[in-house]
Amino acid sequence: MDLWIPISVGAAFFQNLRSALQKHLKTSLGTSGSTFSRFLFALPFAAFYVLVLHAAFDRPMPAPNAAFLAFIVVGGLSQIAATALLIHLFSLRNFAVGTAYSKTEPVQTAIFGLVVLGDAVSLAGAVAILVSLCGVVMISTARTQVTLWSVFRRLADRPALIGMASGAGFGLSAVSYRAASLSLGADGFLMPAAFTLMSVLLFQSLAMALYLRLREPGQIGAVLAAWRVTGLVGLSGAITSVGWFTAMTLQNAAYVRAVGQIELVFTFIASTLFFGERSTRTEIAGIVLIVAGILLLLLA
Repeated sequence: MDLWIPISVGAAFFQNLRSALQKHLKTSLGTSGSTFSRFLFALPFAAFYVLVLHAAFDRPMPAPNAAFLAFIVVGGLSQIAATALLIHLFSLRNFAVGTAYSKTEPVQTAIFGLVVLGDAVSLAGAVAILVSLCGVVMISTARTQVTLWSVFRRLADRPALIGMASGAGFGLSAVSYRAASLSLGADGFLMPAAFTLMSVLLFQSLAMALYLRLREPGQIGAVLAAWRVTGLVGLSGAITSVGWFTAMTLQNAAYVRAVGQIELVFTFIASTLFFGERSTRTEIAGIVLIVAGILLLLLA
């Protein structure tokens, strides 16, 4: 089994954990504060990881170049914008449609990867991504009055357009991070991925700090005061991001994000085992399609 596969699965697992912690944190800090904490408190862990690789494992420190910095800025801003659009979907009446379309991220990642890096997706890989996408859409709409067919009929609806824009932002950020890591031209994959992650978190922390200082000045103090919980968010977020960045340095970002959809499977396992929630037939069918798509991808 290729190394990027278990790394992607592990990243999806810890992303599920980070999301649960952020959901708890959102009640006290709000959306902006919980998002800022994700970047700010993950930064020290990422920096420590880079220092360990450099000092303990004798990995040379990469030298940033213009292309690296450009991809960092594009990726960082794209991720922030995509997150904001996704959050905005929850204020819309047909947010289920928009959320389903935001899950087109792997498809859009494949397109951006081909345009920016020349990363081609095989026919079998494309089929596998589309199978998983259908599973994600089924899960996203299972508990609403929206049907799978109506999702595809509402391409021009505002929620659908916002959802696709969110998916595009996440896809562009994934490809930008892979491009930034590869642009360093360093040997191996651990240090380029770690250095890229640290740089992205630094940029995003500074960008969000500036935004909060201008628009929501009280949030910065609230985030710092809640350091016990935000520290856990930062740690889980750092582990998650190390996994994603490492996997995307090793493999086509579209394949990595497609495998990462297994996060939804982890979510439903947790809801069944720990919360006693029952899944609908549509949700179970969606899970089966996600797993089938990932298996097809791994066999491609």
